[in-house]
Amino acid sequence: MAITTNAICNSFKKELLEGAHKFQFTSGSAFKLALYTNAATLGKSTTNYITANEVANTGTYAAGGGALVKPNPSTSLASSTAIVDFTNLSFTSVSLTSRGALIYNTTTSGGSNTTDAVCVLDFGADKTATSGTFTIQFPAFTTSAAILRIA
Repeated sequence: MAITTNAICNSFKKELLEGAHKFQFTSGSAFKLALYTNAATLGKSTTNYITANEVANTGTYAAGGGALVKPNPSTSLASSTAIVDFTNLSFTSVSLTSRGALIYNTTTSGGSNTTDAVCVLDFGADKTATSGTFTIQFPAFTTSAAILRIA
């Protein structure tokens, strides 16, 4: 299989209604981003962080990926669309090839550890860094481009 396209995970939609994900700048949930090879099977039915076909440890990239930083503000509402933003994430001194990523929540509203999937990112093709920096650049914090949008 493969990474099937950019997708908000179905389980995330349900958990959002249950209050399991908090995107506030302070006192919100903690989120991570893990990188995957083109052999990974990720899509809207992904429910949790998985290790299968995750990119191998290299440089500052380690299993589980990197912590996402929420800017202030990290959420907004405009034109009836709620949006979420994260600061760009870089892994340095890496040699890797990645086809996509998974954003997942490492805490629930109760503070328990978890690996609840939020969304799958498909890079459209393999992206490579060789003894360099691999950066995930998030789109503009707007209602037409933000990484997560609920209209």
